[in-house]
Amino acid sequence: MYTIGQVSKMFDLSISTLRYYDKEGLFQELNKEPSGIRRFDEQSLEALRVIECLKKSGMQIKEIREFMDWCAQGDSTLERRKEMFYAQRENILKKMNELQKTLDMVEFKCWYYETACKDQTEAKLKKGFEDRMPEEIRKCYQNAHE
Repeated sequence: MYTIGQVSKMFDLSISTLRYYDKEGLFQELNKEPSGIRRFDEQSLEALRVIECLKKSGMQIKEIREFMDWCAQGDSTLERRKEMFYAQRENILKKMNELQKTLDMVEFKCWYYETACKDQTEAKLKKGFEDRMPEEIRKCYQNAHE
């Protein structure tokens, strides 16, 4: 069993965030002492890992609560839970693609300004910079401009 302070440090989350999650009903079976002290077991830690994963994937607390409710309902919700994770995977892949395009533009601009600084002017680059690009930068440039 872990205290809320220990879990806060383990997950790099504030104690108030953990209390909020509990208040929102995200922990189905969190152990509470008569004094109100929360104790986290391995099942609670696993639930927190899933909660944090879903948050990072873009889900709202109310959607995460719904998922946790489905888990509490048992096997009758397996299909819904599976579909939810497939949908989240698609959302994440879309975000990753968008981030890759962003990174590719930044990579291109790093090369561009590195080259301009070496030349001490942008003038040479503005006339045919595509001819001067290394192949990996060309791929970044093309992906960023699709």
